Amino acid sequence: RKRFKDDGTKVYEIWGPLFFGSIKAFNDKFDAKNDPDKVEIDFVESRVSDHSALEAIFNIVAKYEAEGKTIKLKHLSEDCKALMYKASPKFREVIVEAIDDPRYHLAANPEDFPKPLSDYKL
Repeated sequence: RKRFKDDGTKVYEIWGPLFFGSIKAFNDKFDAKNDPDKVEIDFVESRVSDHSALEAIFNIVAKYEAEGKTIKLKHLSEDCKALMYKASPKFREVIVEAIDDPRYHLAANPEDFPKPLSDYKL
């Protein structure tokens, strides 16, 4: 999915696992030459699953940088960020850390909730 923010930044929303079998479709989504100067890739609905996926992300970032464009990566898992930081210090500038990453928890004892579960808007 693609959308634009009010400031003109193009946001690519990635969903589903990113792995060796989905790399071609991932690469085909991007148009570094014709995209605006600011681009974000949001992985909130995705999971980077293997080194092929990491390499694909590296290559996309390199393409946008070669075009003189700013690219940011959002909502990457902690293990993925660690691998990217280890691969290149430049990713400290590319990966957005100061955002509200979703955290998911399960209720251990739903009976202990102050009101019935049906009253919550989930």
